[in-house]
Amino acid sequence: MNTSKLGDYLRGRRAQVTPSDVGLPEDGRRRVPGLRREEVAMLARISVDYYVRLEQGRERRPSPQVLDALSDALLLDDDGRLHLYRIAGLTPLPHNEGGIERADAQLLALVELWDRTPALLLGRAYDVLAANTLGRAAFPHLQPGANVLLTMFLDPSVRAFHADWERAAANAVAGFRFLEGARPNDPRVQEVLQTVSERSREFADLWRRRDARGKSDAAKVLLHPDVGELTLRMQTFDVRSAPGQQLIVYHAQEGTGTTDALRLLGSLAVTTHPGHQDD
Repeated sequence: MNTSKLGDYLRGRRAQVTPSDVGLPEDGRRRVPGLRREEVAMLARISVDYYVRLEQGRERRPSPQVLDALSDALLLDDDGRLHLYRIAGLTPLPHNEGGIERADAQLLALVELWDRTPALLLGRAYDVLAANTLGRAAFPHLQPGANVLLTMFLDPSVRAFHADWERAAANAVAGFRFLEGARPNDPRVQEVLQTVSERSREFADLWRRRDARGKSDAAKVLLHPDVGELTLRMQTFDVRSAPGQQLIVYHAQEGTGTTDALRLLGSLAVTTHPGHQDD
């Protein structure tokens, strides 16, 4: 079968939607999970033959109207819809794939002022380009030079760091697929993808789900080796001066034990590395 990223994604998302999710009756005789092809075609108001050609890679250039209809039929959120457009070739590819990534000095100076807010700067392949002092203290396994995806799946100690490693891992994979759809030809993105695919069966299983979503406001519960449990919310900001880079900022609810723990972490970091500065 002449498959395509578009066909693979449609097939993967179809498997994640149940008939009851879209108001169809459950007949109890399904050999595979999810919707049938003819059901997706009906919901999207396209012919079954055309939909089959999309899944099989024999049709690779659907119109925006078809993509919108498929997005609705498969219950895609905004990130999923954008990913669908990207892999269908209806959004422009970035012009700087493969370029050397650097952290902006002024951005680093700004985040270093945040003594109560951990911050990490990620590159287009989830490489940690930089972190402020509290970010390095809060995420000891994500020092500058590490890679979020490789660390998540190839460093056994990280499992104990996350209260819910399975959820964190699934989110990391979905985020990486979302950015891979934006930069499918980037050498570093493909290098990371190949490495983790070859070395982690758990990653390969999650990758086959074809979830695609960017990092967003979310809560994380971390089990820090020095200060215990941390409950942090995450916000993600695109770096306009360096397309593909993301600034990940974490914060704690005031008056909680996490707030006190972050203060302690900051004090420990300053005591341990009083003269530390990023390169």
